[in-house]
Amino acid sequence: MRIAIPAPTSAELVYNRRSWLYYAEAITRSGGEPVMIDLELISAAEVAATAISCDGVCLPGSPADIDPHRYSADPDPATSPADFGREFADNILLAHAYANRKPILGICYGVQSLNVYRGGSLVQDIMPLPVNHSAGRSVAIAHTALIAEHSGLGQLLLATDATRDEAPLIDGYLRLPINSSHHQAVSEPGDGLRIVSRCPDDGVIEAIESDPRTPHFVLGVQWHPERSFDISPASRAIFARFIQEAASRHRP
Repeated sequence: MRIAIPAPTSAELVYNRRSWLYYAEAITRSGGEPVMIDLELISAAEVAATAISCDGVCLPGSPADIDPHRYSADPDPATSPADFGREFADNILLAHAYANRKPILGICYGVQSLNVYRGGSLVQDIMPLPVNHSAGRSVAIAHTALIAEHSGLGQLLLATDATRDEAPLIDGYLRLPINSSHHQAVSEPGDGLRIVSRCPDDGVIEAIESDPRTPHFVLGVQWHPERSFDISPASRAIFARFIQEAASRHRP
């Protein structure tokens, strides 16, 4: 199962080399084959051709921010410069995945990219808040995410003893400890997407997904399961389900 993963940025090569490997390893260890899309060298036609050859799309994090004009907002002073090469590639990949019902997994910047592509909006700067959402990679657990029990993500995490132990169910919500490395978040969910997780301390949206009754697997999480793959059964379960969905529509 080939999974298209764009390079996180179109310019920061050191960041790309370090960061992309985490996503690639998580995909590989879950049974997939990561396929890098090099934003510096590849044309729109090549992005489309790569998408056709793949069975799913994983959108990684990035130090950039989505261009606010795409969701009819003026840039906030705290908003980082947009990476138009990354946005262009993401949009091609998302268009192909939606047209062909290929599974989509968006992570951090990736969930924001997914949401804006579907016509949703973002909170441009969530600071200051009582939770340090920009804790970064050095903090293994930054806060808890409340995940709705009957969501697709909730049911995924209820499937095994290990994930239930990591994310106990209390009053209809699973309480999953997560890492965090962002200063923006989903505001209004885009077309066909719904909120399934929030931070309990400040209401920041932590995950969105497509309606689980539809045949198209689309999941976006604001945290970084690729970073916690070794220590978190929930992180492994997210990637395993993503690859399972890719396998279910795989064509030899």
